[in-house]
Amino acid sequence: MATPNVILRSAIYLTGQVLSTLLLGPVMVLLRPFRFETRYAAANVWVRFNLWVLGRVCGLTYNVEGIEHIPREQSGLIYCKHQSAFETLALQVIFPPVVFILKRELLRIPFWGWAMATLEPIAIDRQAKSQALKQILREGEDRIKAGRWVVLFPEGTRVAPGHKGNYGSSGGMLAHRAGCPVLPVAHNAGEYWAKNGFLKHPGVIRVLIGPALDGAQLSAAEINRQAEGWIEARMAEITGLGPNGMNSGT
Repeated sequence: MATPNVILRSAIYLTGQVLSTLLLGPVMVLLRPFRFETRYAAANVWVRFNLWVLGRVCGLTYNVEGIEHIPREQSGLIYCKHQSAFETLALQVIFPPVVFILKRELLRIPFWGWAMATLEPIAIDRQAKSQALKQILREGEDRIKAGRWVVLFPEGTRVAPGHKGNYGSSGGMLAHRAGCPVLPVAHNAGEYWAKNGFLKHPGVIRVLIGPALDGAQLSAAEINRQAEGWIEARMAEITGLGPNGMNSGT
């Protein structure tokens, strides 16, 4: 059960997040005519502010292991576990410029959606699966060639700690088509900041980045198999360390 202190600090964080988002949306709309790098830098100020408040107010920080695996000369695919909203923030600080594959409905959210729409996301219609896959492959390759890292959550949605969703096949297909590196990422953020959760528990989130897989040399199926295997093996090691993971099964 959350303590009054955790509830209060989580409320302060939410207030800061809402107020900064109300400011961000109009600013990003005004910056739409500018270069991507300018827009991304402006949005990154908001990201860093929210992570700073998360650490200072909620006492929730993170530690990255394997950052040396990120190639600086070539962009590629980030193949990441999805448990909470935390990783959508942290990945933008850990990696060079990233773009997200997301549901297009999210771009209709006032202020936040306006800002996200200026950052070249790959906004798909999940109901039109065949068209969505073609869009991911086409636009994903374009973004990678333009120097962006594409973030893919292979389970398609946030999954609670100790559980595993079905891994989709689009990641391997995109990486093989683009001939780019694939970096698997595991973390236990959901044990401190749950899916759709208001509470942010103090602690240190572990973010693990695996060695790059070579999309030019491996088949799409092999990319998916190796990335999933690495992520789930690491998840078995770090699950159960946080307050929301104490009773999670594996």
